[in-house]
Amino acid sequence: MSEMPTAETPESPIYLFFNELGIMEQLVTTQLERVLPGGLTKSQFGVLNHMVRLGRLESPAELASAFQVSRPTMTNTVQKLLAKGYVEIVPHASDSRSKIVKITEAGVAIRSEALKALAPLFERIGISLGESLFEEAVSLLQKVRVYLDENR
Repeated sequence: MSEMPTAETPESPIYLFFNELGIMEQLVTTQLERVLPGGLTKSQFGVLNHMVRLGRLESPAELASAFQVSRPTMTNTVQKLLAKGYVEIVPHASDSRSKIVKITEAGVAIRSEALKALAPLFERIGISLGESLFEEAVSLLQKVRVYLDENR
């Protein structure tokens, strides 16, 4: 029996799009955290992945802005990564009062290990749904991400 739409559940394609993304994010987070090595959380993996992907050093404040979280929240995440040896805090080159987060070799290695741990999940999804579905979706998702990023 299907549910009847109500005022609380709009049928707008834009609403449905973001609703689906939210549901997928929850499902992926659960599966992701089951396989992440080294006691990594999704947030910690996200920071390591961000640092490797962009290949630049950032302050905790810059990371907080990139992840749209508060500075204390990012500081907590960075401190946990620091305790695990996955990042280090170094002085800012041009402003000695501020600090920069730098990924360590161990951080790069655990991120690589995490990607390997995720490979079977991605492979199962690709086999079931076909990689072409994802190739088509990436362009759309990138356009939406760029729009949202530019209109924070």
